[in-house]
Amino acid sequence: MRPALLLLLCALADSFAVRAQPPAPTYISQTKFNAGQDVVPVYEGWLRNSNGTFTVVFGYFNRNWKEELVIPAGADNKLEPGPADRGQPTYFLPRRQSWVFRVEVPADWGNKELVWTLTAHGRSEKAYATLTPEEELTERIIMTRGNLNPGDDDPNKPPGIRVDSIPVATAGRPVSLTAKVVDDGLPKPRIAPQARPAGIPTAQSNRPTAPGPRGLTVTWFEYRGPARVIFEPVGPIPVVEGQVSTIARFADAGTYILRATANDGALSTTADIVVTVVSGSSK
Repeated sequence: MRPALLLLLCALADSFAVRAQPPAPTYISQTKFNAGQDVVPVYEGWLRNSNGTFTVVFGYFNRNWKEELVIPAGADNKLEPGPADRGQPTYFLPRRQSWVFRVEVPADWGNKELVWTLTAHGRSEKAYATLTPEEELTERIIMTRGNLNPGDDDPNKPPGIRVDSIPVATAGRPVSLTAKVVDDGLPKPRIAPQARPAGIPTAQSNRPTAPGPRGLTVTWFEYRGPARVIFEPVGPIPVVEGQVSTIARFADAGTYILRATANDGALSTTADIVVTVVSGSSK
């Protein structure tokens, strides 16, 4: 065999060997953990109040894709300095939850830090809130969930929402929740896009293939509580004749705070309700 041909065959063999090797770690997709991970508090920014005080805003990132964690206010869920319990959430839904809770600080707060510490699965994470000018927020930014803000001159007004109080609930038994919503009708609901004919390729997406409801909706979630609350239906619920009803089931007895978010397609507002749940009868 000629030397040139031999060298060419050796080069090709080396090339095939390289291609047959496992991909480098940078090409391996990030591991997704359904459970066992911690929760990271997130400082979102601060608001300037008309009375001279300030309000700092927090959210959180639950690293788990499925596990919902209960972290009572106290050593593992605390604000510093001052009282450990400032009304922060104690029930943590999976993944990123933004603009969840607020703490007012005095007008003379200055350069001090308000620290939120969360400890879960043996690991502690902290968020540090400071009145840095670059992190100043407006209510409009929060109402748009951080999306494109057309400004205060936008004619669209945020929806108003009120949740009817309910009597004492019983663990394991369904309870009806009703939210009353008022809105100015803006923005006009967009027409849902028609499904693409079969055979036309579409981009990959991790969103549900079925289109969600358009226009004014209400979404429920658990803010504080000792155990999981199951809502039926889940997700955004269309407002019909100014109200929305849903069913909630509480796993255990205790005090819960549930939050309803009204969204008109551009702006959102929230309302909380406290529910006392007692144990079911043993009979």
